[in-house]
Amino acid sequence: MPIDESSLSVLTRSRSATIRARLLAWYDASRRDLPWRRDPPDPYHIWVSEVMLQQTQVATVVPYWRRFVRRFPDVQSLAAAPIEEVLRAWGGLGYYRRAHQLHAAARELAARGGTFPRDVPALERLPGIGRYTAGAIASIAFGRRAALVDGNVARVLSRAFHPLSGAGDAEQRADCWRIAERLVPAERPGDFNQALMELGATCCTPAAPRCADCPLRRSCAARRAGVQDRVPPARRRLAASTVEVVALVALRRGEVLLERRPAGGLWAGLWDVPSEVAAGASADEVRGALERLASRVGVAPSACRPVGEIRRTLTHRRLRFHVYVAWVDRRVRRDGWRWAKQSLDGIGVSRAAQAVLELVRRGGAVRATARQPARRD
Repeated sequence: MPIDESSLSVLTRSRSATIRARLLAWYDASRRDLPWRRDPPDPYHIWVSEVMLQQTQVATVVPYWRRFVRRFPDVQSLAAAPIEEVLRAWGGLGYYRRAHQLHAAARELAARGGTFPRDVPALERLPGIGRYTAGAIASIAFGRRAALVDGNVARVLSRAFHPLSGAGDAEQRADCWRIAERLVPAERPGDFNQALMELGATCCTPAAPRCADCPLRRSCAARRAGVQDRVPPARRRLAASTVEVVALVALRRGEVLLERRPAGGLWAGLWDVPSEVAAGASADEVRGALERLASRVGVAPSACRPVGEIRRTLTHRRLRFHVYVAWVDRRVRRDGWRWAKQSLDGIGVSRAAQAVLELVRRGGAVRATARQPARRD
């Protein structure tokens, strides 16, 4: 059963003032100097940072955030940009669906004059903004008394208010939301929420939490029970499966053939070298994928020269690319395909595609294109 509401009310009422005071004092003294933490807060800057921080660590996000807001300094400039330009600025952060949703939401906001809603329900109606992101924008940018729970906050609250429900992740997360909603103060709600997140990111870490430095150490139930290293229980990681991919770098007169990735799924909307998934790693299965790929590009499989392999590791998948190169004597024309200069200037491509092309460059295939025969279109 989840935490009993009456017990939760007494618990948080008796401890909330102390928790708030200690957390805010610690945050004022210890918070990191992050570029989106400015006074007065900018809702656009906060929104972009929160979207980027989903599934991505702060150290990785900071340089991307700086470049992104230099290129798109406000909602209107982001909304006016073509999605390809947005994806190019996002390139390397992964989870490209976030960039698509950011762009879609910017267009909705721009159509309303570029003004952000100030309350959680209205924010949640924008593409890609869920309960957590809406709470972050509303509290940090507009000072609204709105709670938020991300992984860091859930860990802090799970330890401080141990034990929570034992019925599974969903009920434990619901308990954390109930606690967060009771704790968030009317004064400085944004700072309080950032303090919770900061504490989880820098002190109340998943492994080896620094309890001696924690402002909540005296009231942490998990620490008193000596189980802070085991709360919350570690999730079982799914075993990463290996996917075999055949990639074909088709070259012609200093250009390379690219195809657009689908709008949904891996590397959504980016440009990529043509590829096919092989059924397995056997020579026959890789050869079959190469034959399908060569047929699409319009070259004979025998004209495709093997270059080598590269590997990319995603959250639950390992991709092994079997890379081939071929020279073509005519432009292949097909919807969603384009020929581009091999420098790829101004084109949003996946990191995997960049690695594939770098492998081909190191093999000398790009330099050899000038010696290949070609017919006029």
